[in-house]
Amino acid sequence: MNNKRIIAPSFLASDFLHLQQEVELVNNSAAEWLHLDVMDGRFVPNISFGIPVIEHIRKATNKVCDVHLMIVEPEKYIEAFRIAGADRISLHIEASPNLHRSIQVIHSLGMQAGVAVNPHTPIDSLQDIIADIDYVNLMSVNPGFGGQSFIPHTLTKIKQLRKIIDENKLNVLIEIDGGVTQQNAKEIFDAGANVLVAGSSVFRAANPKEAIENLLKA
Repeated sequence: MNNKRIIAPSFLASDFLHLQQEVELVNNSAAEWLHLDVMDGRFVPNISFGIPVIEHIRKATNKVCDVHLMIVEPEKYIEAFRIAGADRISLHIEASPNLHRSIQVIHSLGMQAGVAVNPHTPIDSLQDIIADIDYVNLMSVNPGFGGQSFIPHTLTKIKQLRKIIDENKLNVLIEIDGGVTQQNAKEIFDAGANVLVAGSSVFRAANPKEAIENLLKA
């Protein structure tokens, strides 16, 4: 089992009026990744930010930019997000009819490739792609909005996914996205997760850097 632990603060919960300060906060913390949610108002019922914002974030950090595309036809924008500064891109299985080809494109551009899975999508749907990817972004809320509560059934899905990864000796990280708090982080890590995406529980904490450290030590 891969016991690596990573905290990826979600910039959807950051203060956009002071974005540079928010990036600097993460730069000076124990977090390894910056999680950047791109929403188009079509695949999910919300619009967030896109390429220009990621370009500016990239200029302000040397940490990993983990871009989560919650958009239709994500394959059209892979190269553009690479140019903007993405290090890792996760595409939704539900939005990608030619997923394997898109994963190949991501890798050909020198990035790590992930597949995002909505709460209603079974883990079995990953069996024909999991050996070709670097991480699974397992949604623990319905995508589109920050600040939602963690869906408890996600713990069962993490365990199912961990079993598949370990039995096949794959080097695939499990990323959990949505509703991560100080109260449930330990249970999520114990179920087999590696990466916790944390928005409100970091950026709205009294001491964000301490919140990140506490999540890591959960």
